[in-house]
Amino acid sequence: MQIGFASIASSFERQQQLLRLIEERQRVSVAQICGHFSVSTATARRDLEALSGQGKVQRLHGGAIALRRAPVEAPVLQRLASQVEEKQHIGQLAAQLIGDGETVFLGSGTTVLEVARHLRDRRRLTIITNSMLVINTLADVSDVTLVGLGGVLRSNEMSFIGHITEQALTEVRADKVILGIRAIDIEHGLTNEYLPETRTDRAILGIGREVIVVADHTKCGQVSAAFVAPTTAMHTLLTDRETSPEFIAALTGKGIRVLVG
Repeated sequence: MQIGFASIASSFERQQQLLRLIEERQRVSVAQICGHFSVSTATARRDLEALSGQGKVQRLHGGAIALRRAPVEAPVLQRLASQVEEKQHIGQLAAQLIGDGETVFLGSGTTVLEVARHLRDRRRLTIITNSMLVINTLADVSDVTLVGLGGVLRSNEMSFIGHITEQALTEVRADKVILGIRAIDIEHGLTNEYLPETRTDRAILGIGREVIVVADHTKCGQVSAAFVAPTTAMHTLLTDRETSPEFIAALTGKGIRVLVG
């Protein structure tokens, strides 16, 4: 038992050292790990798989790279002034995908708010939303039927979440769901930073025939704390011109449509 414990402790310590090495260099190969720690290829791969399984690194063929952690997100009203031009272009592009007479779910966040602002001239729309900002933006539009979902108010986002919201979502269906997200990573999928919101986000994803995620380049290639869904949960990503071609190509390879505004 003592030998087994010592072996486990040794593996754990080596993996922690390996994690620091990856964070320092940003990318390491299996060969570099073998040379640095004097371990076999099999051991190096096991250590990488262990760190990847814990969500601490991103596994690549022949090695791994450090995860790009999304920074803590400011409250929604403070974010109104960030990436304004990119969000406006994305909002305009998203509005072009919505036809008169459709039923659309609009989520929370500043990019989705830009979508709402570009829908004020549409006819016979039904908008379902859990965002107070979207409600305020469209409340005076006579040709929009506005369905607001109640629940627990998350003041940072000015949105409703929780059991009551999720229960209300079981009663509605939409032609399109337009959702903002904190971070998107090819391997780790769609993630947000606020764990209690995760179940609400998953319930939102289930009500639409088409799921459209709107996210500027600062959200792409990033990972946040709470897993929402794999990238394949979305049908379309709308982003801006600063998003890397490699990231776009990887999503396209998964069958996800990517449109750049």
